[in-house]
Amino acid sequence: MNRITRRDFMKSSMAAGVGLTLASPFSRVRGANDDIRVAVVGINGRGSSHIRAFDEMDGVRLAGLCDVDSNVLEKRVKPFRDANKKVDTYVDIRELLENRNIDAITIATTNHWHSLATIWACQAGKDVYVEKPCSHNVFEGRKCVEAARKYKRIVQHGTQSRASSKWAKQIAAVQSGKYGKLLVSKANASKNGKGRWSIGFKPIQEPPENIDFNIWLGPAPKQPYHENIVHYNWHWFWDFGNGEIGNQGVHQMDIARWAIKDSTLPKSAISMGGRWVNSTPDYPPFTDQAQTPNCQLTIMDFGGPLLVFEVIGLVDRAGLDGKKYPKKVGNEFYLEEGVIKEDENEQTKFFPKGSNKGEPLVDVDVEMGPGDIFENFIQCIRTRRRSDLHADITKAHLSSACCHLGNISYRLGEQVSGTTRPNVLDKHEEIAKSWETIKQTVKGTLGLDVSKGTYCLGPKLRFNPRTEKFVKNRAANRLLTRPYRKPFVVPKNV
Repeated sequence: MNRITRRDFMKSSMAAGVGLTLASPFSRVRGANDDIRVAVVGINGRGSSHIRAFDEMDGVRLAGLCDVDSNVLEKRVKPFRDANKKVDTYVDIRELLENRNIDAITIATTNHWHSLATIWACQAGKDVYVEKPCSHNVFEGRKCVEAARKYKRIVQHGTQSRASSKWAKQIAAVQSGKYGKLLVSKANASKNGKGRWSIGFKPIQEPPENIDFNIWLGPAPKQPYHENIVHYNWHWFWDFGNGEIGNQGVHQMDIARWAIKDSTLPKSAISMGGRWVNSTPDYPPFTDQAQTPNCQLTIMDFGGPLLVFEVIGLVDRAGLDGKKYPKKVGNEFYLEEGVIKEDENEQTKFFPKGSNKGEPLVDVDVEMGPGDIFENFIQCIRTRRRSDLHADITKAHLSSACCHLGNISYRLGEQVSGTTRPNVLDKHEEIAKSWETIKQTVKGTLGLDVSKGTYCLGPKLRFNPRTEKFVKNRAANRLLTRPYRKPFVVPKNV
């Protein structure tokens, strides 16, 4: 097979609106004991952890680094050059994918690049480790699954809880039947950190010379540059990120869905909340430049069990009332006989109904693939045993899609009176409790009484898990995908 050059790549991509498509992978032929050559794409934040993990791993050679920011690229490659280690550098991922000597890539870019990079890499015969969420929308996630299967690629997802025997045993206990049926699988992703409170406002300006902003934008619409999107706060803009539920929340969403036995996607989703932040002088109160909610409650019906997801960004920092509201990142499982959750010593216990005394969980044997999330990826590259992956792309797609479904309801929502009480709050006491916690936190930290104002209430959207489409809702179905900017197009046919 002839080698496909970047020129060919660009020509075919722009003409067809698709990525690189090959009849078969062109990765180099490798013996079982040869080093696996890995390149990391997106190396400013989480990508630095990828670099450390693979550089320190036996039988792996870190062979390439790719980033659209030349300053970041130079910073990350310098230690290797100082140690006389050869590591190739790339600004454009398409040039990286032409390198036949690269066996696998890991992706820690902005969310809106995750799927396209995954699909292009599969088409180029590379195995892939992709950070969470694997997709920016539901359509993309399904295309990642199709590409992995078509090109017979090993694709691992960065939901590392799947590599934890502790979590596996908790899930096994939930599903053991000892505590009755699961009623509510609840997740929290409430933490402090960059962008959870106000990000303020940044003016439009020319992109700095060290950033290839055209490639950074990739599939997103062409738009002006401002410093609130590069490098981290892109999480809070719909063109690039998915809010907190699609950031930290993907980990907890994955665990919550994992606990619902044999689950795929929900039958319905509804979301509510708002973006309420500390005010910026000369701008409307309680607003900033970001778009995604920092306080959000999402409820999904899986045909029996409910999945309840709570996000509160206004935590772990003193607000107007002087209190520091506690962060909460984790999962709880409400069953017929009681609840499985952490006690005051952060030990997971079962609490029978009506009791505040925890009991040790039933011990259930679990089978897991080898190694931590990174080691497991490399092991499966060697064995080609997809079944041994901790977080295969199918699991990744379904859990990421749950985040997207909640966001779609929110994005289709309308501002309603703060006294409006949707029926879903009465489905379980934990749902009502979460909404009260959100309102109390907003009032305590910002002095804003939601009940005297408004909040965003999304519609309850019916969903068909088999077709991965909403039922009789064109507006919602449009948000399952996006318009793509050529040549950065996620193809319908991978």
